[in-house]
Amino acid sequence: MFDFGNANDSQRKAITSTTGPVLITAGPGTGKTYTLVQRTIYLIEECNIKPENILIATFTEKAAKELITRITNELSNRNITVNLNEMYVGTFHSLCLRILKEHLEFTRIRKNYRLLDAFDQQYMVFQNIDRFRSIPEINLVPMTGGTWRQAGRICNYVNNLSEELVLPETLLSDPAPTIAVLGRMMKEYHDILTEDNLVDFSSIQRETYHLLRHHTDVLEEFHAKITHIMVDEYQDTNYIQEQLIFLLAGNHKNICVVGDDDQGLYRFRGATIRNILEFPGKFPVGECQIIPLVINYRSNSDIVDFYNDWMATTSGAKFKFHWNDFRYEKRIIPHKRPSSPSPAVVRLSSTDDIDDWHEKVLHFIKMLKSSGKLNDYNQIAFLFHSVKSKQATDLAKYLEENNINVYSPRSDMFFQRPEIKLAIGCLMLMFPLYVQGLENDDYRFLQSEHTLYYRQCIQLANDYLMKPVHSNLLKWIRRRGETHTTLTGTTDYAYCDLIYQLFEFDPFVQILDTNLDAGVVDIRPARNIAKLTQIIGKFEYLHRIDVLDAKKYQGKRRVDQNTEKLFNLYLRLLYDGGITEYEDDSEYAPSGCVSFLTIHQSKGMEFPVVIVDSLSSVPRKNLDTLMVEVEKKYFKRPTFEPYETIKLFDFWRLYYTAFSRAQDLLVLTCNETTRSPSKYFKDPYAKLPSVESTAFDIGDFELQTIKNVNIKSTYSFTSHITVYETCALQYKFYKELDFMPVRTNAMLFGTLVHETIEDIHRAALRHEEQTITEKNITRWFDTNYGSLTKMEHAYLAAPQREAALRQVLRYAARQSDNWSSIQETEVDVSLVKPNYIIEGKIDLIRGEGDTVEIVDFKSERKPNLEKTKARLERYRRQLHIYAYLVEERTGQKVSKMHLYYTGEDEGIPTITYPYTKSAIDGTIAAFDDTVQKIMKKDFTHRADDAKICRECDFRFYCKKNR
Repeated sequence: MFDFGNANDSQRKAITSTTGPVLITAGPGTGKTYTLVQRTIYLIEECNIKPENILIATFTEKAAKELITRITNELSNRNITVNLNEMYVGTFHSLCLRILKEHLEFTRIRKNYRLLDAFDQQYMVFQNIDRFRSIPEINLVPMTGGTWRQAGRICNYVNNLSEELVLPETLLSDPAPTIAVLGRMMKEYHDILTEDNLVDFSSIQRETYHLLRHHTDVLEEFHAKITHIMVDEYQDTNYIQEQLIFLLAGNHKNICVVGDDDQGLYRFRGATIRNILEFPGKFPVGECQIIPLVINYRSNSDIVDFYNDWMATTSGAKFKFHWNDFRYEKRIIPHKRPSSPSPAVVRLSSTDDIDDWHEKVLHFIKMLKSSGKLNDYNQIAFLFHSVKSKQATDLAKYLEENNINVYSPRSDMFFQRPEIKLAIGCLMLMFPLYVQGLENDDYRFLQSEHTLYYRQCIQLANDYLMKPVHSNLLKWIRRRGETHTTLTGTTDYAYCDLIYQLFEFDPFVQILDTNLDAGVVDIRPARNIAKLTQIIGKFEYLHRIDVLDAKKYQGKRRVDQNTEKLFNLYLRLLYDGGITEYEDDSEYAPSGCVSFLTIHQSKGMEFPVVIVDSLSSVPRKNLDTLMVEVEKKYFKRPTFEPYETIKLFDFWRLYYTAFSRAQDLLVLTCNETTRSPSKYFKDPYAKLPSVESTAFDIGDFELQTIKNVNIKSTYSFTSHITVYETCALQYKFYKELDFMPVRTNAMLFGTLVHETIEDIHRAALRHEEQTITEKNITRWFDTNYGSLTKMEHAYLAAPQREAALRQVLRYAARQSDNWSSIQETEVDVSLVKPNYIIEGKIDLIRGEGDTVEIVDFKSERKPNLEKTKARLERYRRQLHIYAYLVEERTGQKVSKMHLYYTGEDEGIPTITYPYTKSAIDGTIAAFDDTVQKIMKKDFTHRADDAKICRECDFRFYCKKNR
């Protein structure tokens, strides 16, 4: 008998309805994730569905990680042993990437593609803006603003059209010149992606859709594999995502979608509420089960009543609209009603100036803390329409000035953080010619706000350096400045390396000294400095800068050109676009901080105390007339919601989401003026008792603690265990804080050999052994070399290329056309453990029947066994991990483990290790012990090898800190 735990009747029905289409409408706090977890367990335990037959699409990676953690914990609690490694769980983008990687040969994408995030995408268009500007009649498309904003506009058009599956060729044939221009724009954009082997988020989905539509054998493979599909947050899906789900489901129709149409917030990203509203109509009448979850376990009943009334009240003194068929009729029911008389929804207002409002907010927070009901400031979340607004940033500044830390990762305050301004100022001072140009107003691309910001950075750095205690840093920066001013050759470093060299001095030493296991500690400065290394490292990669070079180009030294490009172009664009600070998936908010979040950002979260601001907001029309015209002509579905009411629908849904985040206390706040609260909030706001009224008594509340986010971390032998064992301090910086390594080993040769051997294996797995000829191997080799050089910005000399090709051809010849034993190649394997996840990547699994052998390729000559004992021992332990993963994942027994040296041209190319269970058990135990140290944040151990220290980016920090 299946144990349903505390599931209510509706949840039980949702859990057990496992065949055919199911729509679960899940209101706020109604146990949506709990139901998804239990439904998955039910499929595995009661229906005997294998995990690899289940696909679960989530809205965020964080949600996917939490789902995996909760499923594995529940299976463990029930003493159920199954292998979850093959289950398809993730965001649509990550699931599509997995599908594409498994079938890359059928797509236009080549290996070693580069995935563009939103900034990368816009920057790519920016760098190629002349190609777009040369499009005939491009001026017909609305393109306001400068080059950067134009690039963003192009990205928006391309993304929107791609996700609606509109083809460039379709638009090109339109008689309207404006629409034809959009077609040319899309074609130009797609040409650039293909030329440079680039992939953006919209093209990931588009390529997957075309792969499944045009390769029936691939689609049939998934139909045989995937029997049950679940989609979370279905109200936030777009057209192409809906199409992918129905393609993958095929005739099974076992699709369960979960969501809340009242929380559909992502229209601006192409999401459409119609997917969830029209889902039942995709099937014959009565075939789709609709199961509403309406019992709220999250919020005080006053809060539930308040947001229910908000959705029901759509008629006011100056506004009126009707939901009609654009919402499922529902009323959320509170799980219980508290006996305390104090209202749980109140207003915090000021009728005086903004300073008075600031003081009242501060007083309220201090009152909560002094009452003893608030244990930690992180129990409070402020929600805004935008955390970048002056109102939000001024309040954050005021609270921090009064010793209340504010965690606001989306406020784009990265460049305003003192450690970042100081680091940028110090870096600028190392280039006196640039600073001189800044002082002389030589840089016409810089607006006054950019010039002011950079001067503030320089002033902050100068003030710091003028203090006698920092004289060593001052002298060092001056020496660097002299070197760069008089440079005639090249240095052996570039900009990112200069940041690392700063780590020899305070305050950077103190920032890097931050103890990560010290409890309530502000690690934002260390996170932000790490992010700065990522930013500058990305700049160097995109512009192929390895060293500072004084060679002249068009009459100017490259070092001066690149320095201007770094500050006047790259950092300026990032400054304008804004950078979010680090967000930790494992926690809602750092202890000791109140949260400042956007309403969108807070979706799916809950806080004991929620303070909703931005009450001056009004619904705003946001329609692009050109896209409306394209939608009417070429979108696959007619317009859904009436254009005139879209802004009202979206406004109501947004604030419904905000109000429903609160668990114990919901506060609406504003500085009352003629515009705040706006007419849309005026009536409900006016009815609320004030926090200063006698009706409100904080003593009546028991505030819950902040929710503990339970997410398992993933560890691999090569990327984690080896790094930690080599130097725990390196692990802290690279893996925990995400610093960008400057010195990466040249691996082009080895990767080229590996990838071409993989091509051979894939041909064998497709039963195309006849294609494994010298001619084809050479063609695969050349293709891989081309994509690798684009990706790595590195090249091999002709003798090295010839040597790499010889290794591959020799490997193929040695197999003597015996390819039948190959079972899998380049296998990503993982295993969910009680507290963490192990992962690895195996080059080759071969064998017949239930016994297999593991092969790991090394593109070098077979080493002297005695001289390389330590390295071979590391390889042996790595093979042990792989063997353990294979047996746990597949149930197949591993008989042997091989290291295959492709560079060995005379003797036996392999070193073979027998499978010994006791040795593997020992390796796994050591692996687990190391993971426990990592999880405890024990980063005291340092490298013992002087060579490792000499080549480490943090050698300057350690020099000071030894």
